[in-house]
Amino acid sequence: MAQAVEEWYKQMPVITRSYLTAAIVITIGCSLDIISPYNLYLNPILVVKHYQFWRLVTNFLYFRKMDLDFLFHMFFLARYCKLLEENSFRGRTADFFYMLLFGATVLTGIVLIGGMIPYVAESFAKIIFLSNSLTFMMVYVWSKQNPFIHMSFLGLFTFTAAYLPWVLLGFSVLVGASAWVDLLGMIAGHAYYFLEDVYPRMTGRRPLKTPSFIRSLFADEPVVVARPASVRFAPPPVEEVQQN
Repeated sequence: MAQAVEEWYKQMPVITRSYLTAAIVITIGCSLDIISPYNLYLNPILVVKHYQFWRLVTNFLYFRKMDLDFLFHMFFLARYCKLLEENSFRGRTADFFYMLLFGATVLTGIVLIGGMIPYVAESFAKIIFLSNSLTFMMVYVWSKQNPFIHMSFLGLFTFTAAYLPWVLLGFSVLVGASAWVDLLGMIAGHAYYFLEDVYPRMTGRRPLKTPSFIRSLFADEPVVVARPASVRFAPPPVEEVQQN
């Protein structure tokens, strides 16, 4: 059992493995009182005035207390982050990292701007950790890129992947969780999907092209598609035909 878990962990792509490891370590550390959540949450005043820039990152790594909700989000993180990195972003690790960076920036910006709007400021002020929203963003992007895959929710009913974010949003509301967290993830995910997939098809321009300095951080391996040796893609030499 332990060996199987180790193999599963080692086979994860680098971004998924790194994010999952950091999330589990930090969440367990907070549960054991080794790390204080008060040093992790998003606080614009502490970031700007006290230069605590790490909060811009650590608020995406803490998933609150270790309960059933934590297990659900770890499952979503391990599954959909891995599916995106291994399929849609296969051989494009830098692009995948840039997607997460874009999502984190959008989510942070929404919370900061929302905190200044009178009627919704109180709701946004309660959002101090954006880890769940970033996970939901990945689910949303995956569902948009794989809309026709058939899925089942707890064995109760089936639906296509295009409706997965809405099914999870409805489930969150039923269990009494805040809908804002999931909605923010959907907004960030749709912003990325539109700018990366829809807008380039409409205009021929790609506004979310990964910067070269981010590409230099990752050595992407070329994607190699193997084919059986018995399959020919060109006619045999004339000499071979004559011998037969």
